[in-house]
Amino acid sequence: MVSAGVLLLAAAALGGCASKSVNRAPVEDRGPAIGRIAAPVSEVPAVPVLIKQPPGFENAGKPGYYTVKPGDTLIRIGLDHGQGAKDIARWSGVENPNRIEVGQVLRVEPPLASAGTGVVARPVTQASVTPLASAPAPAAAPSKPAPGVAAQDDEINWIWPTNGAVLTGFDEVKNKGLDIGGAAGDPVLAAADGRVVYVGAGLRGYGNLIILKHNNTYLTAYAHNQTMLVKEDQAVQKGQKIAEMGSSDADRVKLHFEVRRQGKPVDPARYLPAR
Repeated sequence: MVSAGVLLLAAAALGGCASKSVNRAPVEDRGPAIGRIAAPVSEVPAVPVLIKQPPGFENAGKPGYYTVKPGDTLIRIGLDHGQGAKDIARWSGVENPNRIEVGQVLRVEPPLASAGTGVVARPVTQASVTPLASAPAPAAAPSKPAPGVAAQDDEINWIWPTNGAVLTGFDEVKNKGLDIGGAAGDPVLAAADGRVVYVGAGLRGYGNLIILKHNNTYLTAYAHNQTMLVKEDQAVQKGQKIAEMGSSDADRVKLHFEVRRQGKPVDPARYLPAR
């Protein structure tokens, strides 16, 4: 039988063990760092982003250049600047005239003949030479204007492009030319000597359209044709039949005739002879 003293001693020993601290292994906190302040991280240098610029952007705002706007076509740009669409495409390096983009910069005036030749003039060393008697130089032949181009703007002798009555007169906003009536198949004549710079139906509202360039100042446009009898780059003479009247993209048979002076529409009645 265990005595009371022994029991007291055993209880005291157990109590002493319980009062001692227990050494535990350290616990590493691997939980999410919510609410913590992250140590500063060195900044990563930004990668430069290359923005593709539209063709010809370096010429934007320069004289003789035009920046393409939404809805533009090369035909419309040419008509508004008194140039042929193909000429603008060639001057601007446009491979596909049917594809131009907003912001693209086009040359709308012909480049100088000497530009881009890459020829550098070098001085010629002069030697002491006794000149020989020479016959007088022949008189220079008078220069002739290029076919279909008048020497002076005022020298263009215009004729009416057809014989019908005027249906609608010129209005700079509502009607940029004259609407002349007639019957389907009536002849449409070149109003002056010139060169064909456009034949097609690529300009909305004009139907089958022919554009002639007469010189560096004037273009004429002939719209709504039934049949077109010329091709681009063809030289034509005043009074030559270039088309037959029709109603393409129009509410009736008629010829819509425009005169453009440096691309700006002007009243054809000011240039055509009185009837």
